[in-house]
Amino acid sequence: MELKEEMVSQQTVYEGIIVNVRRDKARLLDGRITNREVVEHPGGVAIFAMDTQENVFLVRQYRYPMGEVVLELPAGKLEKGENPREAGLRELEEETGLIPGTFLPMGCSYSSPGIFAEKIYLFFAEDLKQGPVHPDDGEFVETVKIPFSELMDMVRRGEIRDGKSLAGILKASLLLEERKK
Repeated sequence: MELKEEMVSQQTVYEGIIVNVRRDKARLLDGRITNREVVEHPGGVAIFAMDTQENVFLVRQYRYPMGEVVLELPAGKLEKGENPREAGLRELEEETGLIPGTFLPMGCSYSSPGIFAEKIYLFFAEDLKQGPVHPDDGEFVETVKIPFSELMDMVRRGEIRDGKSLAGILKASLLLEERKK
C-alpha cells in the first residue's frame, strides 16, 4: 500500500515575512477528503561546531514565541535559492565568528512534519578559526562554549529543548562515536 495523500486544492490564507500558511484539501487513502493546514518555511541550517579540546559552540538567544532564552546550536534560515552548505557557513560565521576547515553534512531534520514544511540541514564543523562575530540586524546572540561531555549531560537532564539542536547534537555524538572505533 502506498501511504500518500493526494492534494486536491490549496489556498494561501496568510503570507508572512518568513512563513506562509496554506489550507489544503487532501484525498485520504480511503477516498475521503480532509483539510490540511501547512506552514510553509524556506528551511534552515543548524551547525554542531567543536574545537580541538572537544568544546561545542552554542548560542543563547531570546526566543519570543517561547518567552525565554534558549540555548541552541548556531542556526538560521535559508535565503531564497540558497545552498544549505553556504547558509550553514554563513550562519556559523555570523553568529559565532567561527570559520571551519572541515564542514560535514549530517543529513536533515523535519521540525514538525505534521504541520511545518520546514527542512533543517545539519552540519558538523571542526578545524575552527575564530573571526569577528557579525549577527544580523536585530539579532542578539551570546556565544557559549561547553565541553562535549557536559553538553551530553545537559541533553540527558532535559536542559537542551530546541529540537534542531537535539537532532544535531545526537547525530554528532554518533559521528564522534564512529570515529573512535
